[in-house]
Amino acid sequence: MGGVSHLRPTVSADERRARIVVSRIVEPGDVDACRLVRDHSAAALLRRLRAGTDLDKPKVRDWSERVSRADHDHLMERAAAVGARYICPGDDEWPCALDDLERLEDEAGDRRGGVPFGLWVRGGGHLGRLAERSVAVVGARASTAYGEHVAGDLAFGCGEAGFSVISGGAFGIDAAAHRGVLSQGALTTAILASGVDRLYPPGNTDLLKRIAESGLVVSEAAPGCVPSRSRFLVRNRLIASLAQGTVVVEAALRSGSLNTARWALDLSRPVMGVPGPVTAGSSAGVHQLLRHPGTVLVTDAAEVIEHISPAGVGLAPLKQGPTSPRDRLHPRSRQLLDAIPTVMAASSQSIARAAGLSHADVVARLHGLEHLGAVVREDADRWRIARP
Repeated sequence: MGGVSHLRPTVSADERRARIVVSRIVEPGDVDACRLVRDHSAAALLRRLRAGTDLDKPKVRDWSERVSRADHDHLMERAAAVGARYICPGDDEWPCALDDLERLEDEAGDRRGGVPFGLWVRGGGHLGRLAERSVAVVGARASTAYGEHVAGDLAFGCGEAGFSVISGGAFGIDAAAHRGVLSQGALTTAILASGVDRLYPPGNTDLLKRIAESGLVVSEAAPGCVPSRSRFLVRNRLIASLAQGTVVVEAALRSGSLNTARWALDLSRPVMGVPGPVTAGSSAGVHQLLRHPGTVLVTDAAEVIEHISPAGVGLAPLKQGPTSPRDRLHPRSRQLLDAIPTVMAASSQSIARAAGLSHADVVARLHGLEHLGAVVREDADRWRIARP
């Protein structure tokens, strides 16, 4: 993850004012608009639109028609009513990770995907600091109890390890992830497809307000904007670019969360998937994603943290099945145990022949196993496995 926003000068008050207005005129992520603002200025773009130049271009004509409906003071009043602010590249709070989107602008194709020229931010968190150590957890809205349980556990574990969790504030996996990290007392960020004053979906209003108390609710769309399918897709690039890695928990083959994973892959960010039952359509998209060589299967927060950490750092503990005292024995002692009868006792000579070991070695090991309670001597030289 990189970027150069910390090298950019803070925009002037007039330019910030112009960007606020333009955020209501152009659609989020419009590559042409993002380039014009970055390479020239929002103020210059506004002057052209108000002058009515280049109206032969359909996109410019669309923007020009919206100029009269975009009022700076009205937007700021709506933002102030919910305690929101507007940040730009060069501001202390601006996450430099977003600048990585610039190299995808030429490859965006049918996807809107420019570097945002500003963001609306609601809440007490600091977006730049939250993004520096963060994980995106996304997935299906129509989730199962299994998926929600896994998403909540993952988010809780990431929060416990000092990572913030980024998601989209939607029903299902998103909400489970937000709740999981909040229950740990850690911070989370919700990236919306609507304005930060129009919390969506309405059924998650209380959750989103709770997120804003300590974390953040963020949108590229200006206050007053309603969500749309295209705005959901374009906000996914923000989730993917802000986070150090993206985890997909439950996704059907046409899930929007796969779009987030695609953005993350294009940005060379780590992408992870949580498997589900192979017969479950709710996990079919994740399974397809896991067939991609750039993705990794994860089952808990420790594995997520290992994958997004530098090599050799944050390694997850090795998983293994239950152990028994037998596992700690010398291989020759385990070989000997396999040759000892469990019901009828046998002599050390016959045990040695069955085990393929020397008699002297068998006798010495039998006494050691007797001390451990693994074998029982029935008379002077007859042995059997000790019963539980």
